[in-house]
Amino acid sequence: LVWLLVLSLAWLGPALGGEDKDEEVIEEEKKEKKEDEVLSDEIKEEDNVLVLHEHNFARALSEHQLLLVEFYAPWCGHCQRLAPAFAQAAAELRNESSPARLGKVDATAQTALATEFGITSYPTLKLFRDGNRTHPLAYTGRMDSQGIVLWMQRRAGPSATLLQDTDTIAAFINSQDLVVVGFFKDLRGEAVQAYFEVAAEMVDMTFGVAEAAELFQAYGLSADTVCLFKKFDERQTNFPVDSARGLDRTELTRLLRVHSLQLVMEFTNETSNQIFGAKIPHHMLLFLNKSSPEQLSLRDGFRAAASGFRGEVRWAHGRDMEGGFGTPQPQCPPFSAQVLFVVLDVTGHGADVLPFFGMTAADAPTLRLVKMEGNRKYQMEQDNFSDSAIRTFIQAVLDGKVKPHLLSAEPPEDWDTRPVKVLVGKTFEQVAFDETKNVFVKFYAPWCPHCQAMAAAWEELAERYKDREDIVIAEMDSTANELENITIHGYPTLHYFPAGPGRKMVEFKSTRDVETFSKFLENGGTLPEEPPVSEVKGQSPCPGMSPAPAGRGDGSCRM
Repeated sequence: LVWLLVLSLAWLGPALGGEDKDEEVIEEEKKEKKEDEVLSDEIKEEDNVLVLHEHNFARALSEHQLLLVEFYAPWCGHCQRLAPAFAQAAAELRNESSPARLGKVDATAQTALATEFGITSYPTLKLFRDGNRTHPLAYTGRMDSQGIVLWMQRRAGPSATLLQDTDTIAAFINSQDLVVVGFFKDLRGEAVQAYFEVAAEMVDMTFGVAEAAELFQAYGLSADTVCLFKKFDERQTNFPVDSARGLDRTELTRLLRVHSLQLVMEFTNETSNQIFGAKIPHHMLLFLNKSSPEQLSLRDGFRAAASGFRGEVRWAHGRDMEGGFGTPQPQCPPFSAQVLFVVLDVTGHGADVLPFFGMTAADAPTLRLVKMEGNRKYQMEQDNFSDSAIRTFIQAVLDGKVKPHLLSAEPPEDWDTRPVKVLVGKTFEQVAFDETKNVFVKFYAPWCPHCQAMAAAWEELAERYKDREDIVIAEMDSTANELENITIHGYPTLHYFPAGPGRKMVEFKSTRDVETFSKFLENGGTLPEEPPVSEVKGQSPCPGMSPAPAGRGDGSCRM
């Protein structure tokens, strides 16, 4: 029996061992096959998007004249949201037999490619043309399928249509509400090349180009000019090209953005991107209830005032930019007094804006002027809707004769009885600038998750120091209160105001926990320097999520 058992084990042993070996061999073969696939220069596709890596990237560049590559991270939420639009754009371009293709690289796995192309945030899109991998072009279009397709189409073909006779140009101008036509006497000049580059970037506008002498005559032109044709407001706006300085791409882009807007815009979901995208430095706002005929009639005076501020941009030597534009001389810096006029319906899309101004629908009709830099708001002492009064008010703001209107909530009755003192705009200075106190203030937004996450730590800190006469722990809701000399750009922001004369405000930029806060206070508003806490080279991995300041690893909500 013993021998039978030994013989049985001897017979079964190799078989069992062989089975284990077979499984190991299979796994090893799978691993080797996967490695071979990665090392191969074969290009696979997922949803019409080329899947690229270190070993097939060069082949992809050589096979495709225009290749837009997305460098992504699998965990990045922005990348995940972009994926369907990117795939749809890839399918559309392929279906129209475009020379443009789309590809993607997992930058967290393909670190050599990420390093080569300087990828520090996700997603990053770069365009490679004619196999050149040393100077890829950064993607500047919209992050949706249509935006990607339009941007690629402009680079795959002529960015402007050649218009050769009066019938063709008339049909082109009438084809859309807004078109741009460049009139150039020589289509081989540098100004024309700059014009084509602008057309390639501004994919939301349609561009044409003309050189025939009869077309210059037909539209009242004698020199090279870029014309904006519209079916609203002024029908033809001319931007003559300065013969000495040439055509400046940045300035032409800005002028086209400004003048493509209606003289008075209505704030809607569809127009909001246009309004803010034009980057006009001042916005004059008329809040009204569109269901009231009496309030609707106020638009007439508002519109009459607007015409005086359309494109009011001059060089310092007084030359109107509409008389010709180019690169300004260093001794002649430009200044801008442009104002965009916007009507907001307080019962419609404009209702979402009211809290930003501390207003309700009952405040309509009313006027506000916003200086976009710093979001400074200005208000008439008494609303006057005549065009002359509006013009006078705007000019006074531009001349620095009007102080900004600052929001302030009413202080709660128990604002100073709790460990955390509750500050508002009108009480801030008396507390924060008290030279006998060291005041530590949290500026927050009620909706900010980072503020909510640190709320308990802030309360605990206040409890710890509630019996210290020389230390005040406070907070202020920055969505309901504004300060003249302190602008809050993100939430939470923590500022320390030390006791004593000549005090200087110190921003806290470290880990937001009780022990670090306490160490900061005990050291008089300083901490030992620490290396910045960040995801990738100090930057947020996803555009749209602003990076935390150096050393602030807890995250911040940006305005």
